[in-house]
Amino acid sequence: MDALERGERAPLRPESQGPKVQEDDSLQLQVPLLKHKKRGGSKAPAVILLFECLESTAFNGISTNLVVYLETVLHGTNLASASNVATWFGTSYLTPVFGAIIADTFWGNYNTILVSLVVYLLGMMIVTFSAFVPTTTPALCVAGASCTGTAGTWGLSSQIVAFVGLYLVAIGCGGVRSSLLPFGAEQFDDDSAADREGKTFFFSWFYLCVSFGPIISGVFLVWIQQNVSWGLGFGIATACIALAFVLATPLYKRRMPAGTPLKSLYQVVAAACKKISVKVPAEAGHLYEVSDKIDSPQPKIAHTSDFKFLDKAAIVTESDMEERPEAATSWKLCTVTQVEELKILLRLLPVWITSVIMSSAFSQMNTTFVQQGSAMEMTILSVPVPAASLASFEVICVMTWVLLYNKVIVPALRSFSTSGDGEPSQLQRMGAGRLLMALTMAVAALVEMKRLDSAARGEEISISWQLPQYFFLAGGEVFCYIAQLEFFFDEAPDTMKSMCTSLALLTIALGSYMSSFIYAIVEAFTATGDSPGWISDDLNKGHLDYFFWAMAAMCTLNFVVYSGIVKNYRLKTVIP
Repeated sequence: MDALERGERAPLRPESQGPKVQEDDSLQLQVPLLKHKKRGGSKAPAVILLFECLESTAFNGISTNLVVYLETVLHGTNLASASNVATWFGTSYLTPVFGAIIADTFWGNYNTILVSLVVYLLGMMIVTFSAFVPTTTPALCVAGASCTGTAGTWGLSSQIVAFVGLYLVAIGCGGVRSSLLPFGAEQFDDDSAADREGKTFFFSWFYLCVSFGPIISGVFLVWIQQNVSWGLGFGIATACIALAFVLATPLYKRRMPAGTPLKSLYQVVAAACKKISVKVPAEAGHLYEVSDKIDSPQPKIAHTSDFKFLDKAAIVTESDMEERPEAATSWKLCTVTQVEELKILLRLLPVWITSVIMSSAFSQMNTTFVQQGSAMEMTILSVPVPAASLASFEVICVMTWVLLYNKVIVPALRSFSTSGDGEPSQLQRMGAGRLLMALTMAVAALVEMKRLDSAARGEEISISWQLPQYFFLAGGEVFCYIAQLEFFFDEAPDTMKSMCTSLALLTIALGSYMSSFIYAIVEAFTATGDSPGWISDDLNKGHLDYFFWAMAAMCTLNFVVYSGIVKNYRLKTVIP
């Protein structure tokens, strides 16, 4: 009884079947224990949802029309502007990973959000200021062969100011994105059935709030930026993040971390390397695990047979048994659960890589799709529609796809299923998203071929021709990204939920970086002295359709590779 009260461990096998291992509290699984600060109440989740609406509006108020701003105000080329937007957009989805590490290890979600908001607001103010700098001398920069003298100085200054502000925004929004969703989940008590149900609805409403920003920015802010003032449009977005800052009050229930969840993974690698010459036992029951009689701080994960080398970390050797209790550490002996946590991350890696490739195609919505639309007649039913405003149509299509999935697709699949449970798995939905993305690129290529054919005759086609590609793009987003967040959250170890959610967002960041890299390759291989290349400043002289066909081929190959990867994927199994 004394041993159990101290929280000692035992092998998975019964004690009578193996030697007793001498241990003490230092062998305990290194799980970051969270200290709760109980504040707030039922109002906190609603305030967080309002917070997300404002943050989404602020970010999209900058990002939705950014490629047009870089081209028309800062006088960048089509290729350079698309590359800069892709790189900045990618950075804004890369920083959440660092924000998650800081939140889970040092500051906690609330403090991370608070500090990030300060940086976020400063960046938004600088971007807004940059919109006023070049307005004094834009004509001089355009009229001359090159921007020199005062005009050139002002033009360069405005670019520097704009990009400083943009990357401060990317840093600030990274901290908010990494922490806001898990922070909202913290407001619910998992011991309460009502709170557990409320948390499920919270995740659904949170995603709708994320979609709120693109609608407002696409319908209102884009029009203000292009028809009234860029500074006013950016200023309204800045006011939204300032109001969000006001909402960051001590209303919420908070918890502070007590250590890094990555330590457990490092321990597995270190322990396995130290026992590299030890043979893994044939039966998993001989590997080390927390005793079932002990109230472990986290659920146990069932053993799997892949990545056998890592199992060496859970082998109980004679030196482990002879080790003095005060000298025993988890750097020499780990539990099966610790080992399986690392295996889960390794299994997620190939799936994650295919998502990066898909995200490089998804990022075209903010770059080449906008440029393609800008070369068309920007009216629908005689109503002026800026090219960037179609991002709002894509958000509406996202909601349409969600309704189609819940009300049409799932019931239809269930009717064909003998068991009545025909809903696609998360892996199947992600595969469907990858296939829809390939279809999106093919449709965009066909539209560009139609546009080029009309331009050759001196005609313009309506921007409404782009609507189908935005519709299929929304389908790819719904099937892939929503399922991906759920899948990474479900598969993640309990101590790494926030980090794995950030890793899912990281695919969007790396996809944007990959898109920028693809632009550079396209320019290197297609732009010559006699040809402006596929993506030229004058799209009528380029071949954007070739670029879209290449992206469609890449997405199709990505789908084939993904299908092979997930065919034998082993899902996490938690021991009751």
